[in-house]
Amino acid sequence: MGVLNGESTAVSPPSSANSAQPVCGAAVAGLPIVALALAAVAVHLVTNLGLGGYGYFRDELYYIACSHHLAFGYVDHPSLSIILLWIELHLFGASMFALRLFPALAHGAEVIVAAMLAREMGGGRFAMGVAALAVLIAPVFLGLTAFYSMNAYDPLLWGVAGLVVVRILNTGDARLWLWFGLIAGIGLENKISMLFLCLGVVAGLILTARRRDLLSPWLWIGGALATLLFLPYVIWNARHGFPTLEFMHNADLYKNYHPSLPAFAAAQLMLLNPLVAPLWMAGLCWCFFGESGRYRLIGWIYVAVFALTLQGGKAYYAAPVYMLMLPAGAVALERFSSARQWGVALRRAAVAVLVIAGVISAPFALPLLPPNALASFAERLGPKQNNALVGERTEQGILPQNFADRFGWPEMAAAAAQAYASLSPDERAHTAIFTDNYGEAGAIDFFGPRYGLPPAISGHNSYWFWGFGNRDIDTVIVLGGDQASLAKFFSEVIPAAKFRCRYCMGYENGLDIFICRKPAAPIAKVWPRLKKFI
Repeated sequence: MGVLNGESTAVSPPSSANSAQPVCGAAVAGLPIVALALAAVAVHLVTNLGLGGYGYFRDELYYIACSHHLAFGYVDHPSLSIILLWIELHLFGASMFALRLFPALAHGAEVIVAAMLAREMGGGRFAMGVAALAVLIAPVFLGLTAFYSMNAYDPLLWGVAGLVVVRILNTGDARLWLWFGLIAGIGLENKISMLFLCLGVVAGLILTARRRDLLSPWLWIGGALATLLFLPYVIWNARHGFPTLEFMHNADLYKNYHPSLPAFAAAQLMLLNPLVAPLWMAGLCWCFFGESGRYRLIGWIYVAVFALTLQGGKAYYAAPVYMLMLPAGAVALERFSSARQWGVALRRAAVAVLVIAGVISAPFALPLLPPNALASFAERLGPKQNNALVGERTEQGILPQNFADRFGWPEMAAAAAQAYASLSPDERAHTAIFTDNYGEAGAIDFFGPRYGLPPAISGHNSYWFWGFGNRDIDTVIVLGGDQASLAKFFSEVIPAAKFRCRYCMGYENGLDIFICRKPAAPIAKVWPRLKKFI
């Protein structure tokens, strides 16, 4: 029978003496899991073809620019995702399909890791299948791996780290903390929010009988290894005046939305799909009260991560912890249903609910619908402006932000090229294109060469460190702003074009483009004032 049928049986939690199923049984259980993983990859590969007019995502254009400036760190993220992108670009090129291959594979790997977690927690074939299916259809995991960013790798790394923690709880082998430190260090080099998991583990150790592990030298060696792997980013920050701390402070002060506890909790429900909530909630309860408290530490990890992200992060920052909760819920469901006569019906109903949930929520995570249909769909089934869900105070468009930021970039470069083409060849030699944010700058850098545009300059995040080049700049094409404000810096400010885009973010639509001449001061003098880390 299949891995998701109603007749599979649960197995007891693995012990240190015998933690593996028979090879043949594992292979039988593994084939459907591999099929689900391949389905996860396949759905991304299809949607990454750019159907419906969906293009490159804002962050992708910035990340591509970062890959041309390899460093040990960047203002708003560590370097691992950029190194992987550099490899990917050199192997496969910069088409959307190629660019998003690694994230698609990451989602497939997450599906497999979820099944492995369920198995390590003592689940049988049904639990493994449910865990894999839940991670496959969860909107937040689909969405984070639908384009290239560091977020695509975050749940996978949390899942693998969590697998090591569960293994430690099952075997008592403190030497495995060394492996946890290795994975945590790699995760920190991908995204700093891996600290949330590490702090959650510490909280869980303190609050459970596993506190004895705090005295284990293996845990401290693992911590030292994680610190060592994270050290290049720390050193980069120290050498550059800790720009990441400045970025985080400014983002918290000016950009990030700070939701109430109910709004934050509601955002968690939406990110995982409300229909899936009973599964991970059951997993949380099972971690605390099931299996004689064996996995109570996992429950405390969730509580700590929830509290930390509520205080200092966006709602989706907590998403990777559900790589632990969903498998736990799958095992809880398997345990509960196996002891009841109507258990088979319950299992089939649970699988049906997951499939229905996936069908309903997929259009909010993947570019499956034409943009006009998506706008109508979003208006009916979800709030267009949900700051708690988006995590920012920025003005939204008619599409959800994760789709709106895929529109308008080639047209924006074409509009800037229109202004640039109006200049004489001599003037172009001393002209720069200045943008307000890294998305606009990335669009100029990626799409601009076809028009002969020079590289963009910007004060936003890492673009500020990259500077303005070695040219004498007498004319600046400015994307955004208003004529009165620009007149403070230039003697001549001429409106040259207006960029309009129906589906892009609200603050990008109607963007004015100006040709600015006769600067009041050399750009080298005003450049420090243009820094915008946010």
